[in-house]
Amino acid sequence: MDIPGWFVWIALALFLLQVLGLVPVIHRLRESDAALRAEARLDLLDVVGSLLLLGGMMLSLLVAESWSWLALPGLALMSAAYAVKGVHWLRARRHPTA
Repeated sequence: MDIPGWFVWIALALFLLQVLGLVPVIHRLRESDAALRAEARLDLLDVVGSLLLLGGMMLSLLVAESWSWLALPGLALMSAAYAVKGVHWLRARRHPTA
């Protein structure tokens, strides 16, 4: 099956947007507030997971060998980060701080 060339450009643009999104996360990791740093760690897991997912997808499209195995750890990292974020959201919703 032949993948159109424009799909690779879309994947590359999404990869570059994720790399640009990594900059504010790294800045938040250097903050003095512990809660902000913990949230930034979850965001870092999310960004790294999406970079692995998009990188594996791009490499499997561009290279003759299959690099789709690289997308699986990215999917696992993103799932873990979203699960922890969801638990934090549910906990905050259950116990509102007025």
